Amino acid sequence: MTAYETIYILRPDLGEEAVDQAILKYQTILNDQGAENMETQHRGKRRLAYEIGKLREGVYVQMNYEAVGSAIAVMERAMRLSEDVIRYLTIKPEAIAPVEEAAA
Repeated sequence: MTAYETIYILRPDLGEEAVDQAILKYQTILNDQGAENMETQHRGKRRLAYEIGKLREGVYVQMNYEAVGSAIAVMERAMRLSEDVIRYLTIKPEAIAPVEEAAA
């Protein structure tokens, strides 16, 4: 299992219930693929840095979890096919190396 972070942006015209359903949908896909230690943060509606498909705002959602690589492919395919997801990005965060103290 490897740690991953996925951030995706949903269309701003979705209602609160539709946003919750979309979040649950992607959580369920990952859980079905064996993901563990899932943390989801609903970041809310924010202005986009640039216009995407004539949209100026989006609903940001961040998920941190541990999963195998094949689980990511299944989830991203579902996001790619969904009309509710404007953009998504999955990264593998690098481990922070401990700082070594300099000997004086």
